[in-house]
Amino acid sequence: MKAIDTNGQYSKIDQNTSLKGSLNAKTDIRIDGKVEGKVETSGKVILGIHAKVVGEIACTNAEIEGFFKGKLFVSGILSLKSKSNIEGEVRTQKLLVESGAIFNAQCKMHSIEEGVKKLSDLHEKDSQEKTA
Repeated sequence: MKAIDTNGQYSKIDQNTSLKGSLNAKTDIRIDGKVEGKVETSGKVILGIHAKVVGEIACTNAEIEGFFKGKLFVSGILSLKSKSNIEGEVRTQKLLVESGAIFNAQCKMHSIEEGVKKLSDLHEKDSQEKTA
């Protein structure tokens, strides 16, 4: 999957913000607030130390420092920082875990090809839903 040039721009959910529903982006997403629902991007997802996300995330890469519970699909690298707390199901190509991270999840590793195909399928499905 070809990287998208976003000129350093990203979407952000501030610490004082709560979101229920779906969030779709082509840029990186930084979440410092609370999200309940689905997050999809062809970029990177960053969960800050105060982030609390319950639901589903599908992205290219992820860096988690806060709390996540649900289904997490990362086509590339998932990086868990020392203060992170993960519960649920995880699929990723590569997993980096710092000492102190809490990882209570079922984890399945996949190849590069599987990750790219799955992320492409998600974006294709989303495009069809919007045009139908």
